[in-house]
Amino acid sequence: MVLLCGLLCPVVVAQARVVDLLLVLAVDVSRSIDEEEFTLQREGYAQALTDTSVLNAIRSGPMGAIAVAYMEWSGADLQTVIIPWTVIDGAAPAQRIAQILRTVPRPFGERTGVGAAIAASVALIEAAPHEGLRQVIDISGDGRNSSGGPPAPFRDMAVEKGITLNALPIVNNRPTFGRIEPDLPGFFRDEVIGGPGAFLQVAEGFTSFGAAIKAKLVREIAHRQPLPQSNPSETLIGVIPLGK
Repeated sequence: MVLLCGLLCPVVVAQARVVDLLLVLAVDVSRSIDEEEFTLQREGYAQALTDTSVLNAIRSGPMGAIAVAYMEWSGADLQTVIIPWTVIDGAAPAQRIAQILRTVPRPFGERTGVGAAIAASVALIEAAPHEGLRQVIDISGDGRNSSGGPPAPFRDMAVEKGITLNALPIVNNRPTFGRIEPDLPGFFRDEVIGGPGAFLQVAEGFTSFGAAIKAKLVREIAHRQPLPQSNPSETLIGVIPLGK
């Protein structure tokens, strides 16, 4: 169940308009993510959305604007929209979003419902007050699905609706309840991403998350083709296009 701005975030949805991109940022806050990692995620998105390279990518589109919704999720019935649909067409709205991300408390932290997060993101896009020339779900997480239905059928449903799903798996060597997730990029590649130009961007740990999300947002917004795959064991960030 999606809680629409259940934390009383003070963003006012602007009058409906046509934008270059409808972008759902679907962010994992399951119990495997501790408070330090949660803060690094929030700060990573806050810094990325206000970065000059991201703002320049937004301005480069024919409409010069995108609309963003920021949703945090964990278990199959736990999704909360922290930032409802908000148009970014310059630095001021991006700064307002960043301020909210830095102040609104964490909503919950349970199991990992990747499939349900995709379904909730699709519902958000379908309810958007704006029209996007493209529609993208950007889903990040540090674990495989452990709550609700598997993600692949929800991914396929989204792709049939013309939505592209990109992913940012967060790979680290800190055990999740006594285990380390095996081949997390492979899980997101095979079961989560899909649609035209879909790709995943690997973050090697939460400390590199900010750099990874900034690079990923520039590619999504500017609709650039991903770079050839990098070896995540050799670089902080690796880009893996769909089908590789």
